[in-house]
Amino acid sequence: MALSRCHFDAHPELVSLSPTPRSTVTRSRERARTDRADLHAVLDAGLVCHLGLVRDGAPVVLPTGYGRIDDTVYVHGSTGAGYLRIADDAPVCLTVTHLDGVVYARSAFHHSMNYRSAVVHGTARRVTDPGERWAALAAITEQLAPGSWDHTRQPDARELAATAVFALDLAEASVKVRTGPPVDDERDLPGDGCWAGVLPVRTTFGAPEPCPTVPATTHPPAHVAQRP
Repeated sequence: MALSRCHFDAHPELVSLSPTPRSTVTRSRERARTDRADLHAVLDAGLVCHLGLVRDGAPVVLPTGYGRIDDTVYVHGSTGAGYLRIADDAPVCLTVTHLDGVVYARSAFHHSMNYRSAVVHGTARRVTDPGERWAALAAITEQLAPGSWDHTRQPDARELAATAVFALDLAEASVKVRTGPPVDDERDLPGDGCWAGVLPVRTTFGAPEPCPTVPATTHPPAHVAQRP
């Protein structure tokens, strides 16, 4: 779910990212993006985020699903998960990265990647309001499997009790994007026959594979079979 244009017009401070010392891009600054729409785009295109926090005095980085509603990202997990028991009101860092291409240069030093990445800093907030929890779980489901929230049975009371939901505000975030060919040193440009360029990377979905218990007459719904 994205913020409407009228919401941006009413709150111009939400249009641009406002870097803090820890969210300021210091390396390859020309790749930084300052439009908040770029942050939303990177998050909305992802399926997995990596959530970093400190547990027992040591850093832990965990992959997990997520969902976005306006300027808040939500993650969820079992109430029995150790990391979730300490996440409430704890400083966390959430990242999402897309690899778009491998950049082959004429020198090993200038090999690189084309990518889009978002890094969000903040304090995790445990969501207790029933309405917000429900909306967050719907957003997480739709992020991973669009169309599934309304197609399947939704959580019952027991499942809700076993699920913890955390929110992270997007106020402190950075976005970095690299595109284009390699940037070789002038001395390497003759190349002596060395190929340089970009090998694109694409994530695609294959044909749906039905669960063995699904009758042969039950076909995948359109939101699965026609997923781009």
